Amino acid sequence: MNQLIILVVITCVMTQVSFAQKTLETPLSREDMKTDLEWCRKIRDAANSGVYKYRTPAEIDSIYHWATQEIEQFNTVGDFYNIINTITDFEGSLHNTTQLPRKISKNLRSEINGYFPYPIKLIEDEVRINIEGKSLPLGSKIQTINGKKIEKVLTNFYKYYATDGFNLTGKTIGINENFSLYYRFHYGKKEEFEITYQLINQDEVRTASIKSVGYKEYYQNFDQRYSKKIDFYTYAGSKDFKKTKDLYHFQIIDHQIAQLTINTFLIGWHAKDPKHLEYTQFLDSIFTILQEQQILNLIVDVRHNGGGSDPNDLVTYSYLTDRNFMENKEAWIAFQKIPYYRHIRKEVFFLFKPIEKILSNQGIPDAFPDDRNGRYYQDAKSPDHLVRTPKPNAFKGKIYLLVSPTTASAGSLFAAMVAGNENTIVIGEETQGGYYGHNGHIPIRYWLPKSKIRMMFSIVNLEQDVPEKASQPFGSGVMPDYEVEQSLEGFLNQKDTVLDYTLNLIRKNKQVGEKGTNTQK
Repeated sequence: MNQLIILVVITCVMTQVSFAQKTLETPLSREDMKTDLEWCRKIRDAANSGVYKYRTPAEIDSIYHWATQEIEQFNTVGDFYNIINTITDFEGSLHNTTQLPRKISKNLRSEINGYFPYPIKLIEDEVRINIEGKSLPLGSKIQTINGKKIEKVLTNFYKYYATDGFNLTGKTIGINENFSLYYRFHYGKKEEFEITYQLINQDEVRTASIKSVGYKEYYQNFDQRYSKKIDFYTYAGSKDFKKTKDLYHFQIIDHQIAQLTINTFLIGWHAKDPKHLEYTQFLDSIFTILQEQQILNLIVDVRHNGGGSDPNDLVTYSYLTDRNFMENKEAWIAFQKIPYYRHIRKEVFFLFKPIEKILSNQGIPDAFPDDRNGRYYQDAKSPDHLVRTPKPNAFKGKIYLLVSPTTASAGSLFAAMVAGNENTIVIGEETQGGYYGHNGHIPIRYWLPKSKIRMMFSIVNLEQDVPEKASQPFGSGVMPDYEVEQSLEGFLNQKDTVLDYTLNLIRKNKQVGEKGTNTQK
């Protein structure tokens, strides 16, 4: 009996040791890396319609040639994770993600040291400390970390947060939230961080040595960030939207200015969902008010809108346009039968996988029936190509559209459509979602066999129903007519720089307009 107890204890200890050893530093042979790299390309070429959306075949060849050379220098799961992230980001789709094996992700969350302790905020291209009461004062500008210039550090972090096309502004969203985690990914764990920095409005360069913290403590500090009052909805999850006003709200600022704020399009999952129906009633009521009160200027704020579900975005646009429109001009996928299905491991009991496979494939030919040289397009019967009409009480005045790097997916589709209106002025920063299109709708996840790294991407290549504009280069997000970002002063005073600018612009234009000169777009 005693021997049995001892055997059980030893087994448990060995299991825990084995589990604990699975970290970013877990060895991975170069042969295994090469095998997974080959599968990475096979899978993405076969299943991901966005691989060549922004990149030529020669450019994709080049990134894989680079990856093959990089493998010769490295030997851990973390190293290979960085390589796959670089490929994922290079393609240019905000729905691209690369995830670590589950056990490693779990172990990371249990690490008790090695992480940079303080949240930061990128403000006017500078890295500022974003928490009060710590050894580095609020607003301190970081110059170097452990001897590396902060500009180089940021560039190395870009790969962890994919955006549409060639957009860079959206990467600030990931960096602001996950700066410490990205440092862990790229540079490894550090017991201490040697910092050079400057205080606000001071030229003197100071030095400091700060101790590392654990994963959980860093995110506790992030939750206490100074900017939370202003950027709460940027990082809010579905559980944080506790009231309807968190999702969307409306206010009349004065007799000529009103503001509609839509923080998400996750407002019900379909057209008959009670939450969606409540939202449509809200829209109809407020646009009736705008019409009855003859309000001339409407601020539409989607700066925190990272997307959501149809038809919330489309119904909203129908109140802001005078044209007939569709969701997409065209949409296609690269297959009619899911390729390399054995590399997909969904969250279902394994005995149900054959049934799941049938269900996953049976609807594809019906949804994408039009075969054009190996690309399978939706046809005119698709709901995405339904021609929609403006609402009778659609707004006819001046629209001031507020956008930011957070604006993505359905939020960016909506922003692109509104930005295409002749009566719209766009204010803020470039969105991370593309103006002309994106890959979206249907996400799919594959596992690489040796490393167990997971790759997720959306398979539908979408061309949005928006006009061509000289101010909108291919591969960009929705570009502002007036580029305005949160200023250092606004950050310190917890003021909304972009909204304040917009209100001043409206009132200035109103005054000029009364004198008989139209300065608006």
